[in-house]
Amino acid sequence: MPCYRKRDFPVAEIRRFLEPGPVVLVSSAYKGERNIMTMGWHTVMEFVPALIGCLISSGNHSYDLINRSKECVINVPTVDLARQVAGIGNCSGAEFDKFAKFKLTPQPAVEVKAPLIAECYANLECKLADASLRDKYNFFIFEVVKAHAPRAPKYPKTIHYRGDGMFMVAGPSLNLRRLFRPGML
Repeated sequence: MPCYRKRDFPVAEIRRFLEPGPVVLVSSAYKGERNIMTMGWHTVMEFVPALIGCLISSGNHSYDLINRSKECVINVPTVDLARQVAGIGNCSGAEFDKFAKFKLTPQPAVEVKAPLIAECYANLECKLADASLRDKYNFFIFEVVKAHAPRAPKYPKTIHYRGDGMFMVAGPSLNLRRLFRPGML
């Protein structure tokens, strides 16, 4: 096992060590307006009910749509959408229809009014479960009320943000099921 020689590291850059999961596209809608935002700060909080915590900056156009509608869709893109993911994250939905600009197909959801993104691997329809941390931290807790995903591939090539404009692609998997119970992690 390697032993690393360490130095002081800027605390503002620690996100590269704690990347929580794939970058997602969050779609929202309210009173005829719709938007998509790129989000990298989210965390699974519970299995049943399925709860996801999301940091959505109050400066984002989507914040207002989600805050008012109390729902959204968390769409999981694969690596083939990397350029669209970056582009969506670098322009404002107040100025553009991002579905049109990035040639993405909105589809009706079953449980929420926000659209699914057809080109994404998975779509998680979410309703706001807890907004108690919203005003202080811009942190929303959503319950996934409906999920859509294909049977294969089981582990798609998702993209993960490492900070400073760098992304990585989900790579080979390690099967460690013999060593622990997967539900415990």
